[in-house]
Amino acid sequence: MDSIISKLSEVESAAELIVQHAEEQKQILDEQMKEKTDKFDRELAADTEKKLSEIRAGMQGSMDSELERLREESAKTINAYKREYELEHERYAQEIIKRITEV
Repeated sequence: MDSIISKLSEVESAAELIVQHAEEQKQILDEQMKEKTDKFDRELAADTEKKLSEIRAGMQGSMDSELERLREESAKTINAYKREYELEHERYAQEIIKRITEV
């Protein structure tokens, strides 16, 4: 009977050691998983920021090009109106005077 109790005690001790070892391994695995998750999150955030920066730079370049194009177009239009005024302002003035005096 003592031998059965002794064997049961050994089995219980072994089981406790196995459970303790499993808990230690679980703790280690939890820490490793947290480290991997944190590393993944950092890399993902860095990659996302890099891609956003590239997109912003591309958009800024496009906006700058479009703005320059619009400035040039506006300058051409203003110059065309100035040339037309220089060439035709006498005729415009005479037409205005003619309409005023016809009334």
